[in-house]
Amino acid sequence: MDAHCTHTADRIARRALTGLALLLIGAAAATLSADEDGVTYDGTQTWAFAYPNDALRAGAALDLRYLNEPIAGQSGFVTATADGSFLDGAGKPLRFWCINAKFNDISEADLQREARFLAKIGVNLARFHADIAPKGKDSAIEDADKKEIDAIWKAESIFKKEGIYVAISPYWRSSGGKNWGIEGYNGDAELWGVQFFNPTLQAAYKTWVTKLYDPKNPYTGIRLADDPAVAVILSQNEDGLFFWTFQGIKGPQKELLGKQFGSWLTTTYGSLDKAKEAWGGQANPGDDFANGKVGILSTWELNNQPVGKKGRGADQLAFMAKVQRDHYQDIHDHYRKIGCKQLINGANWVTSDSVRLNDLERWTNTPDEVMAVNRYFTGKHDGDNNGWRIDPGHVIADETALKNVRAMPTNIKQVQGKPFMITESTWVQPNQYQSEGPFLMAAYQSLTGVDCFFWFAQTSPEYDEKFSMPWLNIQGQHPMFKWSCSIPAIEGAFPASALAFRLGYIKQGKPVVIEQRTLESMEEREYPLIGEDATFDPNRQEGGEAQRNASKRQDVAKGVDPLAFLVGPVEVVYGGDPAKTKVEDLKPFIHADKKTIASNTGEILMDYGVGVCTINAPKIKGACGFLKDAGGTETLDGVTITSGNRYATIMVVAMDDKPLPQSKKVLVQVGTISRPTGWSVERKGDKEIIAKVGTTPWQVVKTDATIQIRTSVLTKATLLDVAGFPAHEVPCTSAGGVLTVKLPDNAMYVIVE
Repeated sequence: MDAHCTHTADRIARRALTGLALLLIGAAAATLSADEDGVTYDGTQTWAFAYPNDALRAGAALDLRYLNEPIAGQSGFVTATADGSFLDGAGKPLRFWCINAKFNDISEADLQREARFLAKIGVNLARFHADIAPKGKDSAIEDADKKEIDAIWKAESIFKKEGIYVAISPYWRSSGGKNWGIEGYNGDAELWGVQFFNPTLQAAYKTWVTKLYDPKNPYTGIRLADDPAVAVILSQNEDGLFFWTFQGIKGPQKELLGKQFGSWLTTTYGSLDKAKEAWGGQANPGDDFANGKVGILSTWELNNQPVGKKGRGADQLAFMAKVQRDHYQDIHDHYRKIGCKQLINGANWVTSDSVRLNDLERWTNTPDEVMAVNRYFTGKHDGDNNGWRIDPGHVIADETALKNVRAMPTNIKQVQGKPFMITESTWVQPNQYQSEGPFLMAAYQSLTGVDCFFWFAQTSPEYDEKFSMPWLNIQGQHPMFKWSCSIPAIEGAFPASALAFRLGYIKQGKPVVIEQRTLESMEEREYPLIGEDATFDPNRQEGGEAQRNASKRQDVAKGVDPLAFLVGPVEVVYGGDPAKTKVEDLKPFIHADKKTIASNTGEILMDYGVGVCTINAPKIKGACGFLKDAGGTETLDGVTITSGNRYATIMVVAMDDKPLPQSKKVLVQVGTISRPTGWSVERKGDKEIIAKVGTTPWQVVKTDATIQIRTSVLTKATLLDVAGFPAHEVPCTSAGGVLTVKLPDNAMYVIVE
């Protein structure tokens, strides 16, 4: 029996033994705080997180700057392999631990601090989420935002000195100005979707990015186009023709698109009347064939067109896909025309039907070398202004990916042969289960081959100690900013995760699904064999329609269990032969009765019943989740993790790239639950309501864990402070070739040597 089978059997036995206890705990928890077993964040059951002012001084025992190049891009431009991975300029494999960095409205000194801090905790690729379009209603369309461009130039010059590459996103559906000459838009509406077909906006975009990439960067002396520290060019952020925002395109622009549709139909069918005949006479109030105009179906109408049939809806989708793909090809060509040598990504957006339209959306992105999507993991958070802040009175419900595995951000059907990036993501606040995020992304990025996961977003040069909003007073309290990863639970969990991911400690699996799809199938909105949507069940969707579509396309009679995303890579080939679709046998890995999923590498085990994930690889061992609920002890090869914390994330990682039994320096990293001082939640019926959002500093639930490592090399342990400097020696014992370390209750990092 292999290690994973033994581990699974042990877990199931322990789950049965503790079942009654868990029922009793669950019954009692109904009256407790929403947080871990009624923890109060007042320093009694927690320790205060305080990042020192001199945290970036020399001499830290934990500083991952050495993983980065002395200067980012010093060996040349980043390239992509035929199987969709990144290489550095010397042709060596290059893995990125990524973040959305704070780059504008920040001083040069703070930029230097930020870059140094990020390099220290393992980051080597930063995304600049920018908008260089001109601002103000009276702006001229050919202008660009010089201040924003200068901020990009300055930040890029500083980050590269810390070995951090950058990916630049320059545009996000600006509101435009009244002088832009885009009919229907006078600076009072966002230009969703217009960039894909309006020549005026397309020409302006080219002017803007030329002003960004073509001049010499005054801080480096070379053009961004010639700078290898720019790893990836992102053409734009969060826009596309297949999302609900398509319905908001103003009338004059929709007419322009309708004329373009008419020209396409005339070329395709010979005349508009022949097209209408092919549609069975289906008309639209916007049709004006005499003037070459064709009415545009709304997103809702497109989503409700007949599936698997030619018709007006399929033709409009085919046209929209061509328009969007041609746009990305045109923009790609423009970057090459001005001499940009970087890899290019077109889009990162979603669709109105993530099952039936995602493949078509991504097909439109294929003129570019890199694919991307924005995808967050979140719990329930309802209340006024909940899109950007956390107020007292807001209703929440914490969510863990360890039990909701279908919502894992890395559950992605990757386009074969192209690197894939998640350009924005995080475990969104105020979800309390954030420490699992970096652990799970290190594990499942490695397994699936998802190349980049950009945490969103850095809100301070180091940890954000100003997370509340003193200018707002809600019920006598200051709300907390929502979109920050500059917090102990997330960035504090970077080092071990970044180290393991970047050095390839966790194996990539072999593809478990390679779906081949025809363009016609996607245009007709047929179900895919496997979909990323967490609610999609290909074996039960709409009374068997998915099975019929799958059966029609190839020999697989049913769809593929979406839990396959946690077994190994899932890939798709567009324009391929459906008969060549491959699906591996998933039975050895997915056990629905036990609620476990094993990776096909044998290194990752997910128990989504109790909510625990373990990593059992030669150079890294780890356990994450509701460890006490699972019995409290995780026995891995050569390492045993015992936890008195109900919820914790614990990693044991070699720092010298050696298997743990031979390693001379090991990092033990712990993450529990972090909340602001004074945070509390009340339960009213079935609702959890924030009573107090709390204040600085962060309070971290005390560690209650013991690590045992089988070793003949390691002899001592040292607690580090939160900045990675030695604090004091930790007592440990050695017997029978096993070193036992009881971790201090304020442990975040412990070095064992």
